[in-house]
Amino acid sequence: MKFRTEVDIPESEKKIDVEDKIFSIGSCFASEMTDLLEQGQLQTVNNPFGTIFNPFSISNAVKRLHDSEFYTEDELIAFNEEFISLDHHSSFDRRYVHQTLDRINAGIEVGNRFLQDAGWVIITYGTSFIYEFIPKNKLVANCHKIPQKFFEKRLLSHQELADSIYNTVLNLKDICRDDVQILFTVSPVRHTKDGMIENQLSKSKLITAVHEAVSQLENCRYLPVYEILMDDLRDYRFYKEDMIHPTPQAVSYIFDKFGEAYFSDETKSFIRENFKINKALEHRTEDEKDPKYIEFREKLSQRIEAQREKVRHKIFLND
Repeated sequence: MKFRTEVDIPESEKKIDVEDKIFSIGSCFASEMTDLLEQGQLQTVNNPFGTIFNPFSISNAVKRLHDSEFYTEDELIAFNEEFISLDHHSSFDRRYVHQTLDRINAGIEVGNRFLQDAGWVIITYGTSFIYEFIPKNKLVANCHKIPQKFFEKRLLSHQELADSIYNTVLNLKDICRDDVQILFTVSPVRHTKDGMIENQLSKSKLITAVHEAVSQLENCRYLPVYEILMDDLRDYRFYKEDMIHPTPQAVSYIFDKFGEAYFSDETKSFIRENFKINKALEHRTEDEKDPKYIEFREKLSQRIEAQREKVRHKIFLND
């Protein structure tokens, strides 16, 4: 007898190899998945604009990365003694304008360079809602805690969602490798501040638009991350205390499902060993001159060196 409905990710014929570069952009769930890819010592770049949620802003970010178009001072606004970009996450906000611009444009430079060799792109949409900054008639990625009276909130139309997805794919296919694989996901994190009914409407619009797009676009696929958490892991023990965000256990479960479907056998083995090494690196001792601890570290160094010999890119840089 089965006691849960399991959701599987269809196996991909195209596999992620150990030297492949993986670019990701979108919601905070994208960052959590990227963290695991980084622990597995794969080559990644995540969210050069910081965490962003709606397809319009993600499309805008990808276009700026594609064009390597740096931001200028007149594109920033001053608020709460900081200079901010409404296209970026608040982590870019700085007290001096040159500091904000330096941080923003460094991200564009890194993202543009990485995308040119990227073989995989993972896009995670979080919401269909968007805010317009009234003083500039500008659709924004982040409100930066500016008073609500300066914004107008609305749902992106189906046509706006479709155009955003199409333009994102168009720019990615132009800058990335010819055989780039683009994977779309919808974040399972519910935006409860929008309201539960409104959140469901928002997610439904995203899922509909993505499914419509991937059915028409080559090398684009949908990963059922939302469905895995909503249906497969339908239990609050897989949520953090806020009852919204998935626990590390849930994220790892989804990552394992993804790996089974998309990693080559070599990549699976490579990542498994690196996870074990990372766990071993967490071990601490009060006596670093203990012969047993010295032996433990020597054997660990040998394992790291064996892993380094398997790839051309640098791994375990902090070891």
